[in-house]
Amino acid sequence: MLTGVVAALLLAVNILFWVPILLVFALLKLLIPVPVVRRALDRILLFIASAWISCNRAWMALTQRCTWDVAGFDGLKRDSWYLVSCNHQSWVDILVLQNLLNGRIPLLKFFLKQQLIWVPIMGLAWWALDFPFMRRYSEEYLKKHPEMRGKDQETTRRACEKFALMPTSVMNFLEGTRFTAAKHAGQQSPYVHLLKPKAGGMALALNAMGDKFQAILDVTICYPDGAPTFWHFLQGKMQRVIVRARLLPIPRHLINADYTTDPAVRAAFQAWVQQLWQEKDAQMTDLLRPPAGSGASTPFSRARPAAG
Repeated sequence: MLTGVVAALLLAVNILFWVPILLVFALLKLLIPVPVVRRALDRILLFIASAWISCNRAWMALTQRCTWDVAGFDGLKRDSWYLVSCNHQSWVDILVLQNLLNGRIPLLKFFLKQQLIWVPIMGLAWWALDFPFMRRYSEEYLKKHPEMRGKDQETTRRACEKFALMPTSVMNFLEGTRFTAAKHAGQQSPYVHLLKPKAGGMALALNAMGDKFQAILDVTICYPDGAPTFWHFLQGKMQRVIVRARLLPIPRHLINADYTTDPAVRAAFQAWVQQLWQEKDAQMTDLLRPPAGSGASTPFSRARPAAG
C-alpha cells in the first residue's frame, strides 16, 4: 500500500509539473496562426512530452521491481513515421509502450474516445498534444441520424493531415478495447489471447498518410502473472512483463485503397489483419509457456532490465 501511495503521488506531481508548461505553449500555438511559428511550437510541445515520459520512467524505476523481458526494439529512428500496432490488456500497456519507445521513435499519438477530453488535467494535455478525439455512435443512433455516419473517418483524416507535417508514431490498438475473459467469450473470438481485431482505423491511417510511414511497428505485450490493474501496477505487483517488437513492411497495395466503400479492399485488409493477429496469438502462446523444467512462477532466464 505504501508503495502504491508513493507511486501515485510521484505520478501526480509529474503531471502537475509538466501539464501547465505544456498548456502555455499550446495556447501560444492556438493564438499565433503562423505556420513557421506553429511548427516550432510543435517541436517544443513534443520535447515537453518526452521529458514528461522520462520522468515517469524515473519514478517507475524508483518504485517498481519488475523484470522486463524485451526484444526487437533495435534499429528504430526518431525522425521517421511509424504505424504502431499492439494488443491491449490493461491501462498499464500505455506506460509500458511509452517507457520502451520514448526517445526511440517519435511521440506516440493515440486516437481517444471523445469522453476522455473531460478527464481532469489529462484531457487538456491530450488536446495540447493534438491527440485526436473520436466520437463513437451506435448503429441505432446512425439509423436515426445518417448525417453523422463517417464523422470518425473525417476526424481520422484531419488528424493524419497534421501527423504528416512532422515525424509521428500513430498508435492503434486493433482490438479497440482492453482484453477481458467476458469480452473474449462474448465475441466468440477465434484467438486464445486476443479479441477480434478491427481493421478500420489502421486502414484509414494508411489511406491518409501511408506514403509517409516507414514501417508498421508490431508490438506484443504479455503479462505472465496476469494483466495488472493500474492500482496493482502502482503498488509494484507487476512482477514480469514480456514485450516483443518487429518491423513489418507497409502493404503497398492497400495504402491508397478505399476501405470504406470498396468491399474487395475491405476483405483484403481484414484478411491481412487476421493473419497478423494469428501470428501474434501464436507468439503469445509461446511467450507465456514456462521454460522447460521450471514451474509457472519461475522468472524467465532471458529476462533483462528494460533499455533506457
